[in-house]
Amino acid sequence: MRRFVIRRVRSLLDRSNQHHHHYKNNPFLISSSSSSSSSQYQSRFLSSTSVLGSSSSSMAPAVTVDTINPKVLKCEYAVRGEIVTLAQRLQQDLKDNPGSHPFDEILYCNIGNPQSLGQQPLTFFREVLALCDHPPILDKSETQGLFSTDAIARAWQILDQIPGGATGAYSHSQGIKGLRDTIAAGIEARDGFPADPNDIFLTDGASVGVHMMMQLLIRSEKDGILCPIPQYPLYSASIALHGGTLVPYYLDEAAGWGLEISELKKQLEDARAKGITVRALCVINPGNPTGQVLAEENLREIVEFSKQEGLVLLADEVYQENVYVPEKSFHSLKKVSRSMGYGEEDISLVSFQSVSKGYYGECGKRGGYMEITGFSPDVREQIYKVASVNLCSNITGQILASLVMSPPKVGDESYDSYCAERDGILSSLARRAKTLEDALNSLEGVTCNKAEGAMYLFPRIQLPQKAIKAAEAANSAPDAFYCRHLLNATGIVVVPGSGFGQVPGTWHFRCTILPQEDKIPAIVSRLTDFHKKFMDEYRD
Repeated sequence: MRRFVIRRVRSLLDRSNQHHHHYKNNPFLISSSSSSSSSQYQSRFLSSTSVLGSSSSSMAPAVTVDTINPKVLKCEYAVRGEIVTLAQRLQQDLKDNPGSHPFDEILYCNIGNPQSLGQQPLTFFREVLALCDHPPILDKSETQGLFSTDAIARAWQILDQIPGGATGAYSHSQGIKGLRDTIAAGIEARDGFPADPNDIFLTDGASVGVHMMMQLLIRSEKDGILCPIPQYPLYSASIALHGGTLVPYYLDEAAGWGLEISELKKQLEDARAKGITVRALCVINPGNPTGQVLAEENLREIVEFSKQEGLVLLADEVYQENVYVPEKSFHSLKKVSRSMGYGEEDISLVSFQSVSKGYYGECGKRGGYMEITGFSPDVREQIYKVASVNLCSNITGQILASLVMSPPKVGDESYDSYCAERDGILSSLARRAKTLEDALNSLEGVTCNKAEGAMYLFPRIQLPQKAIKAAEAANSAPDAFYCRHLLNATGIVVVPGSGFGQVPGTWHFRCTILPQEDKIPAIVSRLTDFHKKFMDEYRD
């Protein structure tokens, strides 16, 4: 074996000398910085072969969890975390070994991903996208019979707005100007106050906009962002990644997850006393994971508080279409602030919208926007610079964002079918929310506030001490312990409340209302049976 290695080394060294001679006679094939001699090459090669031939341990890997950015380690994203990883393993196991578990399918209730659970896309939206992506279809005679006239007209309009009429080309870094015009008009129609297309940045979903603002606002761990608890883990994750501090304000579960200004003041003062400069206040309305819809008077208080304290107001309004109770309505924070007489010079406000939620649920298309008002021209220039680093958001998502804010109107051919699809989805979501809410409230030790909006329920579980001790022994949070047992027994995937934040000593889980209606009875039945057995097993 040793003779074989020696022969192999000599052969390679001879070849290296030939290469060296070749490079000397071909100066364009080698740079001056890399023109080392063959003896140096031999030395390096012999060094590496000596390691291979020795019994010493190999070199340490270039990257380990101890050497990566510690901000990445600190970042967590519960809705695709440990429970979901286990669910994916179980799903593969069911495929490879049918009948190997006490359930025949995994029911994903962990993430707001409607089309993955059977929701159909809106016909008008997809017709426009298809025509924009393949314009030659527009010139075919068959198209008139296959596509609605308003979808054809909208596709022509959009293609005229896209430079070169090509959806595969880059756009302006803020997004296509004509699409921003359409979105601004939609915002103005919704709120009754002017909107400027130059204030709009089209993004790959609202998440990218949130990251951009965290990048802008956070300078060090001494900068804080006020976030609701429970919160959507995007905020805790992005704050951690950008090296800031999450300043929690607790929603009042007993008051239907209400937002109290006294709690905001308390947390702001506590943070400042610790030397933290609080830069912004994040408001999620309708709430995620909590499902509440904030009243207009409450929103006025929030605007006034932000103005007095000099905070940037970050308005996560991606569920604005998802309101299920007749006594509540969505009001944008921009509309509220303008109705109070506050303009650009009074308050800095960033509003986020997404095509992933609402009744459209186009998560995979990655479309959204942020509307930025109340920022000076030099700051806006920096925001534009950050957007430019990403070149532009994807064009399909840009088109969808314009369609969401400007759907078919009365008199359009698609109007009736569009309304039927939209209303059918929203009314079904309302029914599913009520069914799951009632089922959860019927369980021993479980209380669940009404889902007024969004796509989630966030029930509280009173776990027996025996279960809490068992979780501690398993090195697990008690609600994660419960969720793991639920998954293993039923195939239902929910997310532990500890992934969203909660009042210490309380336990929750987040459950979406998105499985199709024909799946809801199975979820209720499996959950009810499991919970009874779990409580009996761990009863104190």
